[in-house]
Amino acid sequence: MAKILIAEDNPDYQELLINFLENAGHEITAAFDGKAAVDIALGTGFDLILLDLMLPKLDGYEVCRRIRASQDIPVIMLTALESEEHQIRGYDMNIDDYITKPVSMTLLIQKVNAVLRRTVQSQPQTIIFRDIQLDTKAHTVCVSGNPVELTLREYQILLELMKCPGEVVTRKRLIDTIWGYEYYDDTRIVDTHIKNIRKKLSDSVQVDTVRGVGYKLRNENI
Repeated sequence: MAKILIAEDNPDYQELLINFLENAGHEITAAFDGKAAVDIALGTGFDLILLDLMLPKLDGYEVCRRIRASQDIPVIMLTALESEEHQIRGYDMNIDDYITKPVSMTLLIQKVNAVLRRTVQSQPQTIIFRDIQLDTKAHTVCVSGNPVELTLREYQILLELMKCPGEVVTRKRLIDTIWGYEYYDDTRIVDTHIKNIRKKLSDSVQVDTVRGVGYKLRNENI
């Protein structure tokens, strides 16, 4: 059983989704607008979000951005918007699937279960790099077994770097994933957080700057 949040403003379609997903054994919470979806998602742990794009108050893209800024929850966009442009924008935000309406409920259940299986298999709870241990469930960081206090943004940046040690993580990727489009004109905010990470982790990790591109963790074995 998975805990699933449905963000859908059509009450009849929302009820249909709830009935089928509950019959498939999942625990469902629903929201009728984007703001409520964000508030609910950030207050409760979910295994997956089924997200309409055309929501009142906040559209689905903004809902996804705000939730993903603090939690790495799998997202399936379920929408009547079928253009390639909309789909590309969704996948640029690292969504897990994009499904256009109408869709058979049987197929939808299969896609939901596939994303849930893939997520469980592909996301380790603990990521280790040299002396650093990062727990993706508890959102904690330890160096040589000692806890290190990072802000939410610092934690998110370190997580992105630790996913691919030795590889360059661009400023654009960090801004897209963590802050969103409104920070495109101010990449200095990333530089400031990198400086703080370096201070807090001291000699445990070396974050190299790749001028004009981004950052990478120095892995001496690479």
